[in-house]
Amino acid sequence: METLLDKPKQRIQFSTESQFIKANTIEASYEHLQKDCTIPVFSKDNECTISHVEFIETAYEVAEHIFKGEQINYPSVRVSHAIKGRIPEAISKPANLLLDHERTIYYERMAFLIEIPNLKCTVGENQLALCIGGVRAYNHENLFNRKTEEKFKVFIGFQNKVCCNLCISTDGYKAELRARTVEELGSGIFDLVKSFKAEKFIQDLKLMPNYAITETQFAQLIGKMRMYSLMPVTSRKGLPNLLLTDTQISSVVKDYYTDKNFSRNEDGSLNLWNFLNLLTESNKSSYIDNFLDRSTNSFDLVKHLFSAISQKEYSWYLN
Repeated sequence: METLLDKPKQRIQFSTESQFIKANTIEASYEHLQKDCTIPVFSKDNECTISHVEFIETAYEVAEHIFKGEQINYPSVRVSHAIKGRIPEAISKPANLLLDHERTIYYERMAFLIEIPNLKCTVGENQLALCIGGVRAYNHENLFNRKTEEKFKVFIGFQNKVCCNLCISTDGYKAELRARTVEELGSGIFDLVKSFKAEKFIQDLKLMPNYAITETQFAQLIGKMRMYSLMPVTSRKGLPNLLLTDTQISSVVKDYYTDKNFSRNEDGSLNLWNFLNLLTESNKSSYIDNFLDRSTNSFDLVKHLFSAISQKEYSWYLN
C-alpha cells in the first residue's frame, strides 16, 4: 500500500515559525510517527488501535479524492504527552544507559493539519487557505478494555496565512467521530468534507471586517467573559457558551494593544474579524484535546456578536 512516504516530495512542508497550536506540543514528522513509534493496543484482546499514521493517511486520501488535481501540502503534525517504554531485553537497564534501539515511544495526543493552498480567499486583507485536519487523544479511549469504536476529532476550515490561526465553524467540525476501522474513519471524514459549505462560511467571514465594537464595548465584553466562568450554572442558561480560560482572555486583552496584525484602531475600536483572530491566537495555548472545541466556540461567539451588532439583537456580552 502506498503511503505518504512513497509520494513525490512536491508538497510544501509547513513553516514552524508560526504554529497552528503551541501549548505543550512539539513538532513531529509523519516519518517519525511511521518509523519510530509503537501502536497502542486494547489490552484485553490485543487488538490494535487506529494509529496516528493511519488517521493522517486516511484524511490525506480523502482530500486527494475530493480535491483531485489540487496541490495538497504535506501534513503539519504536532504531538504531546509522550508515552515511553523499552524492549524486553533492556528490562533491567538503568534509564540513563538505554540505547536508542532499546527505547519505545508513542504520543498520547496528536494534531495534524493538511493545507490545500490553491483553494483560498481574502478576508480583511488576509489570505486564507482551505485546510483539513484532525485530533487524536488516546486518553479518551479505554485501552484497558476490549476494542470498541474509537474517537476522533476532524475539521475542515481556513487557515490565516499571516499567523496560522484557524477559522473553524461548527458546520466544519466533527467533535466525536467514532470508528472501528480505517474504512469507517475515512467515510466519516468524507461526509464532513463533502457537506462543508465553504461559500457560506467565507461569506460569514467577509462580513466581519465591516462591523466593529467600540473600546467601551470591548472592555465590557472582556469583563463579561471573565464573569462567565464564575456565574452559577442557572445564570448561564440562554447565554452563548464560552470555553476560553482566564489566561487566554488576558492574552486577548494584551494583543488588543500589541498585536501587529489585529490590534485596535486609533479610536480604540476593533472590528469583528480582528477580534476573531485575537481569540484564535490566544487559543494556540490550548492543549491538543481542547484546541478544536475552543476554536469553533470562538467563531460562535463572534457570530453572536455579529448578530447583535448587525441586527440590533440583545447580547448579554454587550448590554
